[in-house]
Amino acid sequence: MSEQPTLAQLAEILGAELRLAAGVSGELVPAGLSTLQDASQYEVSFLASANYRRFLTSTRACAVLVSPEHAESCPVTALVVANPYHAFARATAIYDRTPQYAAGIDTSASVHPSAEVHSTAFIGPGVVIEAHAKVAEYAVIGPGCVVGEGSEIGARSRLYPNVVIYHGCFIGADCSVHSNTVIGADGFGFAPSEGRWVKIHQLGGVEIADEVEIGACTCIDRGALGNTLIGRGVKIDNMVQIAHNVQIGDYTAMAACSAVAGSAVIGKHCTIAGGAGIVGHVTIADHSHVSARTLVTKSIDEAGSYSSGTPFSDTRSWRRNAVRFGQLDQMARRLSELEKTLAGSLDQKAGSTPPGDRN
Repeated sequence: MSEQPTLAQLAEILGAELRLAAGVSGELVPAGLSTLQDASQYEVSFLASANYRRFLTSTRACAVLVSPEHAESCPVTALVVANPYHAFARATAIYDRTPQYAAGIDTSASVHPSAEVHSTAFIGPGVVIEAHAKVAEYAVIGPGCVVGEGSEIGARSRLYPNVVIYHGCFIGADCSVHSNTVIGADGFGFAPSEGRWVKIHQLGGVEIADEVEIGACTCIDRGALGNTLIGRGVKIDNMVQIAHNVQIGDYTAMAACSAVAGSAVIGKHCTIAGGAGIVGHVTIADHSHVSARTLVTKSIDEAGSYSSGTPFSDTRSWRRNAVRFGQLDQMARRLSELEKTLAGSLDQKAGSTPPGDRN
């Protein structure tokens, strides 16, 4: 097999049915992936949403990943699969161009004598590995990273440049942590006393299971007592805040700028959309979806989709409605009084009607 697969080999890898267009050979080697509208004659594309079907008839791609229902209308070679988006995701691994590094420790890295670094791991320039830390086989620690005292990085996991892992944190196997993320900083814990704040020292750590991906500039705080827990296969976007002692269940996904306050528990297979906020000490049931900009102020006990907030409108209308929001309590009280008055009037009228006239 060549460095990149031929169309026939790609179909075999993805479990796709290859339907060659006239004049196209299964030995053609695609150069990569692109969108339907931008693909060249040497790139593979995909159709996963009916919203993009209009681009199919004019695509210049050498082949397109399509479902059986769209295969007949594909004007180029079709790679027919039940789930084109899933097949596309698998194909991205084939054409990934993320730099790979040979094993070894850069001469500018600082590795404490008590640290354990596997011989197959890569430790980049300017990295600091503190005392008793462990870096497992084939892990990649990018330039400028810090792995704190006693922390562990699992097999094949990768820290991109300038990630900071504080002391006493555990990252499982096959994880990715993107640049400028901080794992294990102190949780926001202070006790009020005589007009001042007394720091509650954070005695726990952070435990991240296998197959977790964490975006850039995200912060995951260490536990006050016990660990902050991130389950297997969790996906966390950029600029997400996860506070101390939060627990996130397996295969949950959190989009950018969402935030979770201390000791909240999020179940398995949940989705938390961008900008959502979750207050502390609540529980969210498995398979729940929290839509964008939603504020979760109490526990969610049943799976489902949950939303809050108001949609945007033109500024003039929004200002008028904002005033009305402030009047809702007063309006509700007035409505309640009107209902009581009306009910009393109806009861009085019914009581004053002669029995013979009630039919």
